[in-house]
Amino acid sequence: MKLKKLVAAIGMTFALTAHASDLPVIDAVLTAPPMVPPPITRDHAAKVVVKMETVEKVMEIADGVEYMFWTFGGSVPGQFLRIREGDEVEFHLSNHPSSKMPHNIDLHAVNGPGGGAAASFTAPGHTSVFNFKALHPGLYVYHCATAPVGMHIANGMYGLVLVEPKEGLPKVDKEYYVMQGDFYTQGAYGEQGFQSFDMDKAIKEDADYVLFNGAVGALTGDKSLTANVGETVRLFVGNGGPNLASSFHVIGEIFDRVTVEGGTLENHNVQTSLIPAGGALMAEFKVDVPGNFIMVDHSIFRAFNKGALGMINVDGPEDKVIYSGKVAENVYLPEGSAVQSIPNDRPKLVATSKDDQMLFGKRVYEANCQACHQAEGNGIPGAFPPLAKSDFLNADTTRAIDVVIHGLKGPIKVNGATYDSIMPAMSLSDEDTANVLTYVLNSWDNNGKVITPKDVEQRRKDGKAIIMEGSAH
Repeated sequence: MKLKKLVAAIGMTFALTAHASDLPVIDAVLTAPPMVPPPITRDHAAKVVVKMETVEKVMEIADGVEYMFWTFGGSVPGQFLRIREGDEVEFHLSNHPSSKMPHNIDLHAVNGPGGGAAASFTAPGHTSVFNFKALHPGLYVYHCATAPVGMHIANGMYGLVLVEPKEGLPKVDKEYYVMQGDFYTQGAYGEQGFQSFDMDKAIKEDADYVLFNGAVGALTGDKSLTANVGETVRLFVGNGGPNLASSFHVIGEIFDRVTVEGGTLENHNVQTSLIPAGGALMAEFKVDVPGNFIMVDHSIFRAFNKGALGMINVDGPEDKVIYSGKVAENVYLPEGSAVQSIPNDRPKLVATSKDDQMLFGKRVYEANCQACHQAEGNGIPGAFPPLAKSDFLNADTTRAIDVVIHGLKGPIKVNGATYDSIMPAMSLSDEDTANVLTYVLNSWDNNGKVITPKDVEQRRKDGKAIIMEGSAH
């Protein structure tokens, strides 16, 4: 063996044995979001071996929009790590050979310089090993701290590590992992194709996307979180930033218990909780009634215009005492503004076929309509009418155009159920209106009609807001 290799081997052996102890050795269980490893049941400390890999990969940040993410474990946020107070951790960080950049990891759960950043600086195709002891229980962020640090975090390099207290956490029925991050792309929100990181926007903190779990729709539709009536849910919520604080809120729920900033201080009966960039919290609540509960950053334009929206679908029997349909007047009414236009020199793509209209219309729907009418067009009973197999929609497509561009007030009956609220006029272009209506009319067993921009232009001239008989607004 050459002298250089021998020295390296001796150094590695020393690194692995410098903190050797009599503790039992176990491999860490790492999970991709939104799942978390099972609660720790052992009553003693252990030496926990963690093997995590950094991977640079192209994934969709929104439907039809690709982005080069830098990840821990191939997901955004990175893998969830669960250890116990007093555990000694042997951390192996490997940087995939295909990476273009060196990476490292700064674990906020570590007492030591850089949180392990200097010790874990790793070139592509290499593995670094370091050790630490989990001294303080709590929920902590980890992130890449390689320069430029902000760029590494903005590309998705963050995640959570839970240090359970020695006595463990109170038992709950469901646990999930949600983490917010802000993203800066050269194109505007929803602009299709591959989008690169925009450093100027990042410096100005002018985010195009504010997301839960790294993508628009990562926690909606068939990816929604689930629970049953009567169950207690614990959310491990982090904020990777790099810039924006989060006003985390679940519409229709009150947190029974929140660990402030992921530490030992508890707050109770909380509606919205602030999470700083690089911070976290644990929120617990019992679900009392069925329905769709929407998670948002309550800096609300981020939710409905930049993607910070997820759902918890709760099944089970209704309790009319806790929540009655007769309080529909108090239903949450999100603002219906469309994506704001941002000047750019790129030519706007125009739909030239029905297939194009379906593709572009789906994106408009997801950005502007899905929060209320749901991913599969089923609406929310008592609040927002369904668009799937909708007799009201299919009966009059001209009226449908007027509803979108001029708005509607008053009671309507859809598939036998009455809805009494307001559909605000949408600030959409003629083409976006035609595309989204064509998408809706050709989805979910609707009548299959096609709406053209010229149809919309005509109704913009001839149509008006629809006020239904009996409107109290």
